[in-house]
Amino acid sequence: MGRPVYAEALLERVRQARAALEAALEARDAYAVAVAQDELDDAVRVARRVGVDVDADEAEAIGE
Repeated sequence: MGRPVYAEALLERVRQARAALEAALEARDAYAVAVAQDELDDAVRVARRVGVDVDADEAEAIGE
């Protein structure tokens, strides 16, 4: 059985925030970096608060 729906939603939020941060860094847009970093921090905080392991998701994404 897979992950609960809420866990997948939280992990998707983290993935999107990481992608937005990467794009902002590549664009060298300081404001966008700050906004994206704040969103990523919040997404990770919420996920960890409810017991979703965002680090395990990242390991899966890179094939470990």
